[in-house]
Amino acid sequence: MFPVDMEKKSRPQASGNRRAMRIATIATLSVAVVAIGIAFAVTIANNSSRPVASSQSSSAPGTDAPAAGGINFQPTHELGAGQVEGLPAGAVKEGDNPNLLAAGTLAPDFTLSTATGARISLSRLRGKTVLLEFSATWCPHCQAEAPHLKQIMASLPVESFTMISVNADGEDAASLAAFDRYFGITTPTLLDPGSRPGNYYHQGASGPVTQTYKVAIFPTFYIIDPKGLIAWRADHEQPDALLLQKLKNASGS
Repeated sequence: MFPVDMEKKSRPQASGNRRAMRIATIATLSVAVVAIGIAFAVTIANNSSRPVASSQSSSAPGTDAPAAGGINFQPTHELGAGQVEGLPAGAVKEGDNPNLLAAGTLAPDFTLSTATGARISLSRLRGKTVLLEFSATWCPHCQAEAPHLKQIMASLPVESFTMISVNADGEDAASLAAFDRYFGITTPTLLDPGSRPGNYYHQGASGPVTQTYKVAIFPTFYIIDPKGLIAWRADHEQPDALLLQKLKNASGS
């Protein structure tokens, strides 16, 4: 009778062991599924945080946008930015800073460095019509203008026209390089160090050249004729048609 009793008692025990093994297996599979789900979600989040190029955006990035994104440059957005560039020349007010240097006066000379260390002097550009922009990398209006300015300059003969952009926020070389890479800018962007450096996350202090040109709003534009005289100046975003018109007028073409 003893063997029979042991067999009867061992069956429910074996069944219990199998049930425990099934529960353990299910638990292990559940943990694995959750882990895979978390990894997938993290991957999606990382990809979605990167800048995405859009041909429909007024601040569409250049071909090096991933490189700029790799050092955390992100474009900023503001309601109304990028709305005037496609308008007719006389569609908007040209500016509201009464302290900008007067048209017809000699543009103050300066020598500043690019992010790569090249030195550029305004006076060395005599003989060309110069579009001089003062901007900041964090400024959504400057970002909106960037691809338009690139297209404008590409449409003009390089032997007669040029553009330089002065960073008006005292930013460092890394900040300027990230901005230029993101938007595919090839014209010189110059450092104008101030007392409080800014970057593409926060505002800094204007440098001496920016102060000399009485810049109060980003972006600010000056057009300088081949003789070095200020032909036109304005702040805020401007229609492409107006900038082209003023550049050609200043050049005499």
